[in-house]
Amino acid sequence: MTIYFYGSKDKQYGCFSNFSRYGFELDGLWWVTNEHYFQSQKFITIDPDWAKLIRIAKTPREAAKKGRNRSHPLRKDWEEVKDKIMFKGVLRKFETHTVIRQVLLDTGDLEIVENSPYDYYWGCGSDGTGKNKLGKILMEVRQIFQIQNKNI
Repeated sequence: MTIYFYGSKDKQYGCFSNFSRYGFELDGLWWVTNEHYFQSQKFITIDPDWAKLIRIAKTPREAAKKGRNRSHPLRKDWEEVKDKIMFKGVLRKFETHTVIRQVLLDTGDLEIVENSPYDYYWGCGSDGTGKNKLGKILMEVRQIFQIQNKNI
């Protein structure tokens, strides 16, 4: 069995979405969603003012739109660091919120797939051939918590 999620409004697994409103503190700042954190990191080293506007965006959709705006140049190392940044934000979100950590742990060893019809990198894409990087990060974070629970 595979767990598919897409969007924060999904009753059972919406908390897996970067748009879900489970805020966290990271790098000395408060992030309303992981989408805010991730999109802001694209610019944090080269345009801190733009990064701040993303961080304080009213909605994750607005943060995403600003983060995808190519009139602002991306940090030069973005392609090399984006997976690590996503991992860092996802881990912190689930460290911060025990309720959603339990939802993640309750998935056991099932495969988790972001069922995005548009995203072939973070999701599976419309035809299922995407890389599902977000799903893989969620499974990696889940494994960290599983190991921690065994050591308690």
